[in-house]
Amino acid sequence: MRSGTVGCCNFDDAVSSYHRLHILKSMAPLGIYMECPACGGPVSMDVGPNQPVTASVADALLAAGEDDQIIVTRHCWECGWTEDRAVSIDSIETTEGDGATVERAALLDDIEDELAAIKSLATLKDVLAEIRRQRRLEPQTDNTKEDAPE
Repeated sequence: MRSGTVGCCNFDDAVSSYHRLHILKSMAPLGIYMECPACGGPVSMDVGPNQPVTASVADALLAAGEDDQIIVTRHCWECGWTEDRAVSIDSIETTEGDGATVERAALLDDIEDELAAIKSLATLKDVLAEIRRQRRLEPQTDNTKEDAPE
């Protein structure tokens, strides 16, 4: 029995072609769906080595270091066409953003994670009230005069 992986979904021959096509087309909005250059059938894409099954090419590129190699395998479920592509990372150039902006974004992510973990509606209401109280206590700055053209 043939088995395979499409994105994050494992299936075998027991799954009909209709279901495989439905799974692949439902992945199209995520940029995962491709057509086979040989027959036009659905193509899956796996990224490796040492990448999780759900890794995208973009995730693999961002996680790669210098002298790493990323292998992208495409496989057609209809005709069996397969292609492996190896990408070697020779050098990486990185530019950093504004430190305060990066720190603020990280703090907002942490706050959102904490809020999502709170199950009690009363606790969420208390948190919202405290945030609003803190904002009222912050010194008000009026930047409109500085930003206005003269």
